[in-house]
Amino acid sequence: MESKSLSNSMNPSMSNKELQEWVERISLESFGVPFQHQATFNSRLSSTGGRYFMKSHHIEINPHQLAAYGRSEVEKIIKHELCHYHLHLRGMGYQHRDADFKAWLARVGGSRHCQTLPGRVGRKPQPYRYKLVCISCQHEYMRKRKMNPQRYRCGKCGGKLRLLTLDVTP
Repeated sequence: MESKSLSNSMNPSMSNKELQEWVERISLESFGVPFQHQATFNSRLSSTGGRYFMKSHHIEINPHQLAAYGRSEVEKIIKHELCHYHLHLRGMGYQHRDADFKAWLARVGGSRHCQTLPGRVGRKPQPYRYKLVCISCQHEYMRKRKMNPQRYRCGKCGGKLRLLTLDVTP
């Protein structure tokens, strides 16, 4: 039986062993540190390219991304997950919002978001259902989710806010 090559750019049937070797190589080349945990494919992932598990430190990759967009796109996803991995193990900011994460992601060339898979629809935009109005300056803030206005103040003048429900009829 012929062994599968890592150089095949559109091989959707890459094995978990080949993925493990690929992730280990990217970790050494891009981060200079070995990846010492497990990387596997998970075909049940639908809206994400991959995920990092904080407790086990394992990484899962969506094989549908490989089939749809090829190795270059999946390599960016792997770099994204490896940023989470290496930053978390170092005790640095590993979350999407952290400056450490954003800087490392830009440095290694990882993707911020994966591409939507063909045939799948992205999230439907939600309508604004609420409006916060400042009692003092009348500044308005549009909101999609309900919130407690007593916990917040106006960003312009510091005044109290009042929550109004908007009529959202289809």
